[in-house]
Amino acid sequence: MQFSEQWLRSWVNPALNTEQLSELLTMAGLEVEETQAAAPAFSGVVIAEVKECVKHENADRLRVTKVDAGTGELIQIVCGAPNVAVGVRIPCALPGAVLPGDFKIKPTKMRGVESGGMLCSGKELGVPEDADGLMLLPADAPVGQSIRDYLGLDDQLFTLKITPNRADSLSIRGIAREVAALTGAELKPVAIAPVAPSIDDVRPVKIESRQACGRYLGRVLKGVDAAAATPAWMRQRLERSGLRSISAIVDITNYILLEQGQPMHAFDLAKIEGGITVRQARAGESLLCLNEKTVELQDKHLVIADDAKALAMGGIMGGEQSGVTTASRDIFLESAFFAPEAIAGKARELGFGSDSSYRYERGVDFELQRDAIERATRLVLDICGGEAGPVIEEVAELPRRQAVQLRVARVAKLLGVALDAGQIGDILSRLSLSWTLEQEVFTVQAPSFRFDIEIEEDLIEEVARVYGYNSIPAEAPRSSMRMLKQLEELRPVDQLRHLLAGRDYQEVVSYAFVDERWERDFAGNADPVRLINPIASQMSVMRSTLIGGLVDVLAGNINRKQPRVRVFEAARVFRKAEQGLAQPEKVAGLAWGARLSEQWGAKAERVDFFDVKADVEALLHPVKAAYRKASHPAFHPGRCAEVLVGGEVVGVIGELHPQWVQAYDLVNAPVLFELGLDAAVARSRIKAQPVSKFQPVRRDLALLADEAVTVAQLLAAFDAKRAAIVSEIALFDVYRGKGVAEGKKSLAFSVLMQDNSRTLTDEDVEPAMQALLDAALELGAQLRV
Repeated sequence: MQFSEQWLRSWVNPALNTEQLSELLTMAGLEVEETQAAAPAFSGVVIAEVKECVKHENADRLRVTKVDAGTGELIQIVCGAPNVAVGVRIPCALPGAVLPGDFKIKPTKMRGVESGGMLCSGKELGVPEDADGLMLLPADAPVGQSIRDYLGLDDQLFTLKITPNRADSLSIRGIAREVAALTGAELKPVAIAPVAPSIDDVRPVKIESRQACGRYLGRVLKGVDAAAATPAWMRQRLERSGLRSISAIVDITNYILLEQGQPMHAFDLAKIEGGITVRQARAGESLLCLNEKTVELQDKHLVIADDAKALAMGGIMGGEQSGVTTASRDIFLESAFFAPEAIAGKARELGFGSDSSYRYERGVDFELQRDAIERATRLVLDICGGEAGPVIEEVAELPRRQAVQLRVARVAKLLGVALDAGQIGDILSRLSLSWTLEQEVFTVQAPSFRFDIEIEEDLIEEVARVYGYNSIPAEAPRSSMRMLKQLEELRPVDQLRHLLAGRDYQEVVSYAFVDERWERDFAGNADPVRLINPIASQMSVMRSTLIGGLVDVLAGNINRKQPRVRVFEAARVFRKAEQGLAQPEKVAGLAWGARLSEQWGAKAERVDFFDVKADVEALLHPVKAAYRKASHPAFHPGRCAEVLVGGEVVGVIGELHPQWVQAYDLVNAPVLFELGLDAAVARSRIKAQPVSKFQPVRRDLALLADEAVTVAQLLAAFDAKRAAIVSEIALFDVYRGKGVAEGKKSLAFSVLMQDNSRTLTDEDVEPAMQALLDAALELGAQLRV
């Protein structure tokens, strides 16, 4: 909604400057998107009258003029405009004037003739003007007056972002009503007096779609001059509201739309056959609209029709064939109320809209139609002449305003401000809300123009708006607080985030709505949780894995030439369960590119499975995880493992499947892990124990084993037979090559033994080592000599 500040101030003129008025409207919920000057800055330009005009003796296209600019003497100015003539009044820039673009005017010579100023066009002043040449002003324009004052060029244009529930503010009348309520300034609306009919001509009106059209008024005007010029003041207000002047009759209906908020339409009376009927469209009907688009009408469309055809789409747009032209002599004015439900969405379905449909689908004041048609009639008679017939009105089903109760105590509870009943009553009255008060409870009746007052909270919002959000004190909440229990067996999720960030991962947050393809590719999920109303076609299902989001982040970074990516996400996933929907939380990470950032102290090596395995180990610490070869739809068949804790699978780790590396254009494979969040946050209770004062004993155990025997199997066998003094067993070497038979591998383990009460002897150590060797022999391994 764009409007002129000067137009608004003709209705209500608070003691606020432009900036303060903008802030007031924004804080009251009518957000001011921008303000801009109606014209660029310039100075020193006045109204002048051309008294003499002769041809320049040294130039065919120049004229030497003498003008009266109100200075007491005639000023000689050389001008090249084709429309300069004796008697015209035009803007004149005197010496010392500064035009837009910092163009300074000073006396000069043009082809040898003195010129003491400049006669200006609209373009040179930055003012829209259709004339070719000088801006021609009315004959009664006062000579010597500043052109900025005469044309109101110090005006500011406001652009408001009106929310859908405040359609009452889509007019000067509505905005002025708001400003008056907010500031207490006097509201000076345009006086609207009924126009007495001077002829008896009427067209009968009938409403068939009584729920869609609650009120319809029509009036015949005969003998009008539709070609009459639109007054400059009306053109100016229309243009400063973003509307182009078309013709006098159309301009008047547009003016009523902006001023009163009531959409109107004018028909050429000669093109109407019989009476007017408001009905649903019939099969096979079509309409050529004013935007030159032909609409194939359906029964859901509301139309204004005569006895033979559809004339217009009710509440949306008029028809080209029945529209008023400059040749029209008799017209039929319409002013109607259409229910928002009957108009909403129809224009968007047709691929176009209008200012009328924009207002009707949000709600138009259903008591405004008579004022609007009387105001429009007076403007037509004053501008275009003619005679008016009586107003014909048909009323069907109009909205009903239910009374809403407002408790004084409830206002204080929600706003945190103790307003008494007198203050609340004053605010309600300023908003044109009628009310009664009984036992600290207001019973409020909303006016016809407020479609948004339905519940108590709506009224409390109104009280807060007018009272002023800035007037409500910002107080810290007061409540008793207690420390929540933090179980020792669980660590905070934030601690996991910090741990992963410390290992050079960056956290990402991705949508839980994902592409169905991701579920098939990365989870093998053919039956995902589907969304009934997805926000986009590629976000139609709920994710059951975090892998797809991480791969998508990687693809975006690769497209932006990032050489190294390490990201993680901790979030909820969704899958179907026997009873409803399972929503477990998971943590997943992805590493791609170099193991370390580029540096002089390390070789550039690509991150691999074991780098990410180390990250998983750190994430689960102090819990020891086991790993088992696995098959997963997202991962490389030979480079994937399940993560087990306490014998239960808690996650998966591996290199992305080559098929998906190629399908998602990832250059080379990233390594990923995904763990259940429950397993990642679980930890055992801390048990304090003394540090041994006695020196540990280390023994190395070198074994030859078949390639099929895994380190995990050997470590599990050792754990089953390890003595109490064995504190740690770790693999420190794997060897294949010279001296080791084909199909065999050499594995070397370090074994640390320690006792808290004494120094260990060979008699303690040898049996413990023999037990470990026996466990290895049971798996077919041999002591390497």
